[in-house]
Amino acid sequence: MNFNNVSKRIEKIKFALLSPDEIRKMSQIRVITPDTYDDDGYPIERGLMDLHMGVIEPGLKCATCGGKVDECPGHFGHIELAMPVVHIGFIKEIKTMLDASCKECGRIKLTDDEINNYRTQISSVDFETTDPEIIDMTLKKILDVAIQRNICPHCSSESPKVILDKPTTFREGGIKITPKEIRERLERIPDNDLLFFGINSTAARPEWMILTVLPVPPIDVRPSITLETGERSEDDLTHKLVDIIRISQRLRESRDNGSPQLIIEDLWDLLQYHITTYFDNQTAGIPPARHRSGRALKTLVQRLKGKEGRFRANLSGKRVNFSSRSVISPEPFLSMNEVGIPEVAARELTVPVLINSFNIDKMKEWIKRGTAPRTPDGKYLAGINYLIRPDGRRIKLTDQNAEINSDRIDIGWTVERQMTEGDIVLFNRQPSLHRMSMMAHAVRVLPGMTFRFNLSDCTPYNADFDGDEMNLHVIQSEESRAEARIIMKVQEQIMSPRFGGPIIGAIHDHITSLFLLTHNNPLISEDDTLHTVSYIEFDRLPEPVIKDGKKYYHGRDIFSLILPEGLNVKFKSHLCAGAKDKCEYEDDPADTYVVITDGKLVHGTIDDEAVGPFSGVIVDKIFRNIGPQAAAKFIDSVTRLAVGFLSHRGFSTGIKDYDIPKDAISRIQEISNETLEKIEKLVDAFRSGQLQPLPGRSVEDTLEVEILSSTGGVRDESGKIASQYLGLNDPSVIMARSGARAKMLNIAEVAGMVGQQSVRGGRLNRGYANRTLSHFKENDLGAYARGFIKSSYRAGLNPTEYFFHSIGGREGLVDIAVRTSRSGYMQRRLINAFEDLKVNETRRVEDTIGSVVQFKYGEDGIDPTRSDEGQTVDVDYAAYDEFGDEQ
Repeated sequence: MNFNNVSKRIEKIKFALLSPDEIRKMSQIRVITPDTYDDDGYPIERGLMDLHMGVIEPGLKCATCGGKVDECPGHFGHIELAMPVVHIGFIKEIKTMLDASCKECGRIKLTDDEINNYRTQISSVDFETTDPEIIDMTLKKILDVAIQRNICPHCSSESPKVILDKPTTFREGGIKITPKEIRERLERIPDNDLLFFGINSTAARPEWMILTVLPVPPIDVRPSITLETGERSEDDLTHKLVDIIRISQRLRESRDNGSPQLIIEDLWDLLQYHITTYFDNQTAGIPPARHRSGRALKTLVQRLKGKEGRFRANLSGKRVNFSSRSVISPEPFLSMNEVGIPEVAARELTVPVLINSFNIDKMKEWIKRGTAPRTPDGKYLAGINYLIRPDGRRIKLTDQNAEINSDRIDIGWTVERQMTEGDIVLFNRQPSLHRMSMMAHAVRVLPGMTFRFNLSDCTPYNADFDGDEMNLHVIQSEESRAEARIIMKVQEQIMSPRFGGPIIGAIHDHITSLFLLTHNNPLISEDDTLHTVSYIEFDRLPEPVIKDGKKYYHGRDIFSLILPEGLNVKFKSHLCAGAKDKCEYEDDPADTYVVITDGKLVHGTIDDEAVGPFSGVIVDKIFRNIGPQAAAKFIDSVTRLAVGFLSHRGFSTGIKDYDIPKDAISRIQEISNETLEKIEKLVDAFRSGQLQPLPGRSVEDTLEVEILSSTGGVRDESGKIASQYLGLNDPSVIMARSGARAKMLNIAEVAGMVGQQSVRGGRLNRGYANRTLSHFKENDLGAYARGFIKSSYRAGLNPTEYFFHSIGGREGLVDIAVRTSRSGYMQRRLINAFEDLKVNETRRVEDTIGSVVQFKYGEDGIDPTRSDEGQTVDVDYAAYDEFGDEQ
């Protein structure tokens, strides 16, 4: 009967403990010697590498199943311990059972009536649907009642409180209880009472938490390696098992020979230490077991938990083939959909091509090229690295065997060719925080050793070029390549799924350049225009303006060359306040509004609001009305146009940009002195009890609010004074006003005044007792003593101001570090919680067993990337057939 198509569903999972008998039954051999290999390199019989536990050496066969290296799954062995030891994983449970059960009779310390009532209470709980935390709380309340009792209700004997000396030592009345005595006490607990300890009596007994037999893992769980010197290096688990066997043998010999009790107890403690560190080598209270080199051993718990553990490092995420990693650098002449990769990576990373009747002749030509071909003028050509026969055997291609193998290949073979221009690859920057952290790019092979891409892609990747590295993955199947081109290509990710607006656009110098090109519609000379437009594709130059016999072109007309025909849009620019003259558009100041009519910029300044990420009104309009391909073409053109114009015009900034006249500096000093006097008066009023509290605030809070209001006001006022002298001919102001970088506030801090430093929203108040620094008077509430900085960055800070500024800056650094780790951990928890959810064809969210989580994905069924800033876009669905095509 064929069961291949039968649906299988797990009904329930039962957790149990391994009994000593089960450990012996699943074991294939009892390990009695700590040695591994003999002088000839053959596994020693009944040693830790005995062939009954599997094979890792080619040529040997498993003594249990007869399988070779790649056939045998491995088998368990076991060690009989000389004396029982406590399992470190069950310390809390053992302590609870010792506290809650009677020392003499083993019954739980509850009366018969309590037992009956609690049993009824527990049996009414549906363990399959009830939250495990609620079950744990119920059991904890019951056990707390038993633990509080000193006298057993069943046999009236007294049970002193058990103290745990971490990690594994138990004491009762100041006397140590040995693991042997603990095991005997746990054996006395009847099966009927185990329900109250959360133990299923059909699956486990509490005395099994005290080990008498230790399972030895199969050899392929702890393989040994042969070093270059010929010596064998054993796995960390094998090292620990060697120690356990040796100490167990010594303990058995000492016990049988009648050695003093002190020696036996020392050896018993040593056995307990080795078994504890075998399970968990980071147990608190004991030193970790170390290798001869001083490195702490990685034992069972360390193999599983944490970022380097089996789940996160080898199962959830792992190292993969066909991937590469390198430093990134900018390349403005690449399309946003392209990535430049070094030749050394292109030669190493391969794409499999299945040979068929259509491509066999082409592949034969490629094989004849060899492994590192070039064009006659020395440019890169893709070669072939491997041939794979239909039976799976691989043939490495070399320049010597290329001609022969070209004749051998046939339909059904696979060739692994080197990367070539246009191949689709996945590009990723970690940490991967949203779906745009991994996008598909088309390959361009470039000289050098770095990965290169267009600067407009920086925002979704959160990348910069100060040493960042990124990962590249070469896709290996046709289905995946098609999916990447259609779904994952950069142009498909322009709209953010978070806010429904463009996340990709022109940045930094692009914005500055376009601002200079279009603000007040300057006239650009013919030479400068030709240089600028040589960076882009265009049909013909706009109409020139003849002045003094020379041709000039308006900046807005040059920008209009890259706008798609038929584009109409009007919006408010980032600038919000331009030149003084009026224009015909709603009597607004010139350049406040951007107006594009039929693909021509007729008014306004192009800045961050028009083409930048997170706003990008023009990008948004093109993407929605024309499509992602047109949006990508526009972004490519706008970045190249910006680079072309700025590279010829030039743009630089320096400290001289922040020079303001002496009368402005004296005016700033004047208003800061007035503020300081005002603060002194507020402090005097507070000390004399004349300060009136604000509604809902104490007098102390009122003082702080008033002072913060004053210091904030003086900083803003100084910024306004500085701004009066730093107009739109100042490079730093251009960057701030266009949205390219920074804000006017930063310029005010450089030229005018840094202002009040704060921690957690309030003035600085910690440091020494009742003062921030030792040279201030105690309880000084003045501006200087609480972090007010009167100086500007341009003039320089004095030592006290510098110190206060460092305090204010540290809060930002700590906040970033804390938020990064917390949000990363929260994201991991959410991903793990949601990993079994799926959206079906009707946009309903279900889990793996079909339970409905949401009737509409996201509660509203709206895809933010296809919405208008989160709002649904009206579509006449009657005009489309069932496949989404227009009727």
